[in-house]
Amino acid sequence: MEGKAQVSSNMYAADLSSIKAAQDRISSHAHITPVLSSHTLDSLSGRKLYFKCECFQKGGAFKFRGACNAVFSLTDDEAARGVITHSSGNHAAALSLAAKLRGIPAHIVIPKNAPKCKVENVVRYGGQVIWSEATMQSREDVAAKVLKDTGAVLIHPYNDGRIISGQGTISLELLEQIPHIDTIIVPISGGGLISGVALAAKSINPSVRVLAAEPKGADDAAQSKKAGTIITLPETKTIADGLRASLGSFTWPVVRDLVDDIIVVEDREIIEAMRLCYEVLKVAVEPSGAIGLAAVLSESFRNNPSWDGCKNVGIIVSGGNVDLDVMWKSLNNGV
Repeated sequence: MEGKAQVSSNMYAADLSSIKAAQDRISSHAHITPVLSSHTLDSLSGRKLYFKCECFQKGGAFKFRGACNAVFSLTDDEAARGVITHSSGNHAAALSLAAKLRGIPAHIVIPKNAPKCKVENVVRYGGQVIWSEATMQSREDVAAKVLKDTGAVLIHPYNDGRIISGQGTISLELLEQIPHIDTIIVPISGGGLISGVALAAKSINPSVRVLAAEPKGADDAAQSKKAGTIITLPETKTIADGLRASLGSFTWPVVRDLVDDIIVVEDREIIEAMRLCYEVLKVAVEPSGAIGLAAVLSESFRNNPSWDGCKNVGIIVSGGNVDLDVMWKSLNNGV
């Protein structure tokens, strides 16, 4: 399979022009993250791998790009009302930090089962935590009440053109840093990251393949891609807590049209990839951030002749906010 999809303007919630505008908007706030490589991991995979390390982004994850773009896109009148979101992870911290930089309040609805380290980041960056139950319905209900009470501006974690545009700045950087990349592997959950990456990458070079990596215990995107319509799961079970969301109305069309395939991996493969990142790259990454390496090392990818042409592979290491208590427990339980 060749990544030849063309990107047409006005078809999606973001495009190359909005992504370039986002890059200009966030350039004084966000880091240009490094790209790492390893001869050892190249040998294991049989390919040249280039790790775009968003774990070194402000807030410890790529989410700061989208949140920063959204917050600094607001008019002064909108910003004065503050912002609100519901999130169990890195978007919550990212929005808190972006709001802090602009000097406005951030109301963050967080489910009670959110990783401790990510809740602590929200507090560290000055976000006002409002607790909800673990269900998406509870998150949305609590957020709606806070929205009504405060008049704040809702910034969705992924189903928002400003968020997608901010995440797409990763592709602009990566393709400038490593112009000869032929494939990009991206974690997928709600789809904001991969939508931005795909829109930018395929606008610049339509032949670039964009592949998603998804955990078996939360493989709604793979099921959706196969079915041709959004599939939601009644429950998810994966160590990758950042990859449990479902695709949105803005992200699904991009995933449907521009993502070339979705590689599904087991949690044990994700944990092994985390170990390799730490031992070989000397980088601590969360499970969601290690899944790209897990995908490129998986048997399903390595034995698929469709991907023999993937010789220079960019891997988005999406975040480094590891909940060590959960990690040790998973290792001890032999996940």
